[in-house]
Amino acid sequence: MADANADRVWNRILDRQTLGRVRLVTGLVLFAYVLTHNLNHALGIVSLNALEVGRQVFLAFWRFPPIEMALLASVTLHIGVALIALYRRHSLRMPFWEGAQLVLGLATPPLLMLHVLGTAYASERFDFVDSYSFVLLSLWVFLPGYGALQALAVLVTWIHGCIGMAYWLRLKSWYPTARPYLFAFAVMLPLLALIGFVDGGREAAEKLENPDWLQQIAAAQNWPGGDAIAEVYFLQRLGLWICAGLLAFVLFARFLRQQLNRRRAILVTYDNGKSVRIQAGTSLLEASRMANIPHASVCGGRGRCSTCRVRINTGADQLPLPSEDEKRVLARVGAAPDTRLACQLRPLAPLTITPLLPAQAGPRQALARPDFHAGREMEIAILFADLRGFTQLSEQRLPYDVVFLLNRYFKAMGEAVTEAGGYLDKFIGDGVMALFGIKEGVGAIAGETACRQALDAAQRMSRNLAELNRHLAHDLKAPLRIGIGIHFGPVIVGDMGFGANQHLTAIGDTVNTASRLETATKELDCQLVISEHVATAAGLAPLGARHPLQIRGREAVLEVLAIKDAHDLQLGEGI
Repeated sequence: MADANADRVWNRILDRQTLGRVRLVTGLVLFAYVLTHNLNHALGIVSLNALEVGRQVFLAFWRFPPIEMALLASVTLHIGVALIALYRRHSLRMPFWEGAQLVLGLATPPLLMLHVLGTAYASERFDFVDSYSFVLLSLWVFLPGYGALQALAVLVTWIHGCIGMAYWLRLKSWYPTARPYLFAFAVMLPLLALIGFVDGGREAAEKLENPDWLQQIAAAQNWPGGDAIAEVYFLQRLGLWICAGLLAFVLFARFLRQQLNRRRAILVTYDNGKSVRIQAGTSLLEASRMANIPHASVCGGRGRCSTCRVRINTGADQLPLPSEDEKRVLARVGAAPDTRLACQLRPLAPLTITPLLPAQAGPRQALARPDFHAGREMEIAILFADLRGFTQLSEQRLPYDVVFLLNRYFKAMGEAVTEAGGYLDKFIGDGVMALFGIKEGVGAIAGETACRQALDAAQRMSRNLAELNRHLAHDLKAPLRIGIGIHFGPVIVGDMGFGANQHLTAIGDTVNTASRLETATKELDCQLVISEHVATAAGLAPLGARHPLQIRGREAVLEVLAIKDAHDLQLGEGI
């Protein structure tokens, strides 16, 4: 029983989600340390004395025993988690910024080792003050080669931390607005830190012109002698060997695992016919990268976004169950039961999958959104509106005048749709397509709301067009006219398109019928044509004439209501 409990505890510690949280928390602690350290360096622009004053504040916080212990624990855990994550990678193919973060992270310990040993460790071991005067003289005057390495370390640690922060923050709703300011700060801070380092080093070098200054400050701060320096260099060499040994051990362990698992390949097939064979423990996201198949992953495979999600076409019954974190992310986007996160799913048997988002998907697609964005069949109201006779009107005008007039018209129609509670799908030439009821759910009440919203939008369009005609009376030979068609029925709603041109829209017979009703306004000489279903669902007061309409592609005749002017609609209460 004790062994079983120990195994459960150990498995919990090595759980990927737990390690991810440890990496995030320790990374934030280390980023805060680097941030404040660079701010301290920047004080060198003012003076060497300002550097020393800033150092006292900096050390008062970071060498406060509980904080110092948390910092040391964060360093150890962050390195340990990074090595475990490197071992667990089944493919070293990754996006550029992921690779840059990995390489910079591995380079950080060797670059900082001498600096840490020569300051924090040596000051405690040999009881001396590791002042900026001591550090700057060592790196700027006595060992300029190491000074160049420390300047490189400033950039390496800062860029590594900024990449990690970007992966974390890019999923926040406010990040796109703050990104330019954060980027400017990220560029300016290391630049100011390096300038402070240079200015402080020059000032320390100038003070050496006074032969008594070095002896006085060295005696006052109890600078270490040759034995201490030798011990620090010995520990540095030992540390470098340990770092190299740990990295070599992890890489050898990965190679050994691949050789042992070579015969136990699992076939992953994509809906486009491509396939890849992977070993057990490989995630679907890694499988895509191994096969050079583009696959979206905003968070870098950390399981924080949903952009890598896939639909399981076959083999779902043999998959491991999703973790609580994966369930939470999928629930946030209203994913279907057959949907999984590619970065978290590690199949144990062959399966066929379909990536649900384009490879170019960005942070916007990672944010929590209604499930209909991924594709859903629902009943909604569709409105089409088209500007009459605009082709002849535009032929008599300059391009600038045409664009100006269309933009005024689109603004008037768009405001009518949004104010009525609809979703403006698209502008098609001089036409408008709008959806109503996509947020209302299902049922009779939702259908009534959708139809009433669509009729309210048609009435607002008529009013807005009349107002626009009054404003443009001196510029138009004849007032602008529109035809509007509205129909209610089942459609498929979802984000459709390619790349940056992907947006929410609807397809189906209901859309085609609504478009045909808009065209019928010409035949019936009216401004608005609606299907009888729309009129009944909305509880529309009797108005206009009923007509049987033959819709192309449909055998049954559709009863429609022709309304001369949408402005005269009598919607009653509820809109």
